[in-house]
Amino acid sequence: MADTTTMPTGRSSARPFDPPAELSKLREKRPLSRLEYPDGHLGWLATSHALVREVLADRRFSVRAELRHLPVGAPAQQPRPAPPGTFSAADPPEHTRYRRLLTGQFTVRRMRQLADHIKAITDEYLDAMERHGSPADLVEVLAKPVPAQVICELLGVPFAERDQFQDHAYALFRLDSGPEELGAAYTAVHEFVRGLVTAKRSAPGDDLLSGLTASDLTDEELVNIGFTLLGAGLDTTANMLALGTFALLAHPDQLAALRAGESTVDQAIEELLRYLSIVPFTVRVALEDVELGGALIKAGETVTVSLAAADRDPGKFPHPDALDLGRPTAGHVAFGHGIHQCLGQQLARVELQVVLPALVNRFPSLRLAVPSEDVPLRTDMLIYGVHHLPVAWDR
Repeated sequence: MADTTTMPTGRSSARPFDPPAELSKLREKRPLSRLEYPDGHLGWLATSHALVREVLADRRFSVRAELRHLPVGAPAQQPRPAPPGTFSAADPPEHTRYRRLLTGQFTVRRMRQLADHIKAITDEYLDAMERHGSPADLVEVLAKPVPAQVICELLGVPFAERDQFQDHAYALFRLDSGPEELGAAYTAVHEFVRGLVTAKRSAPGDDLLSGLTASDLTDEELVNIGFTLLGAGLDTTANMLALGTFALLAHPDQLAALRAGESTVDQAIEELLRYLSIVPFTVRVALEDVELGGALIKAGETVTVSLAAADRDPGKFPHPDALDLGRPTAGHVAFGHGIHQCLGQQLARVELQVVLPALVNRFPSLRLAVPSEDVPLRTDMLIYGVHHLPVAWDR
């Protein structure tokens, strides 16, 4: 078909914070486009804010793993149902059951109660960064270890054992990981979490996994819940911290406004979430024929919704390609929308609200240690960000 496209993925080192330029062109020309998937499936791509929210809120679209096709990466050999407990790939009523058990662990109140502890963890790493001296790789000295320690403590994972699963977990997010590598990484992380669940069953502690052992969840469900939470908690917030810092350093006027308190920290974080949208897309599958945006989505067809394109839609956000920490950002979809909206979003917000201001205030002269074009972008990963962020400061 002449109007069929493949998923745009190209990023420009000159504009590292912008989604692929082709997404904007598609949104302007035809916000619901025919999309050819790597396995040959012919589905759809939604790029406007209105259509993205509509798909994500419609229960006629499924997240089930055995139904969906992915727009990037190697084609799956044989799509299979997600194992029990994988709430991110389950429809109601299974999803409802898991979500109810987990929502109480991630309330706004509980996450805000963690703020002081997250501040203490952050200060320890900032102290170590200061002792290390300029220059440093912000990813390694701050962006990765802080979220890793927080999620480990929340789940009851011994932080000293993080190396046993961290590298394997990151392999699961790489677009170039082959089937054997993915299988080995998946098995390694699952076995680690399985040992953890067994330990919590016999000697529960004051942590999330221990709390869930008192529910009616099976060991298999607990392992897959722990696997999902661990992977998400490690990678997403780490990339928001690193890429968010990069964006602030590249926009000194906005960094100055944040330091001066010209916009609230909460407001600034929401704008960074909108502007960066590090989870670039998600997918849904039509369970029945659905009319959408003037087109008929047939049952079984996959719709990829571009969160990054939706959050840069000028129909929703005026001058969307500008970073403006004072702008209203209500309705952004950086955490998704609908019943599958990110479970850990409040934890991510608290971490960002604590770490970014603490960093830029501790190091007033913080700057990039290399030209911005030389910062290595994570264009080879499902979650966008930077592989390294070399920074410098005056002592």
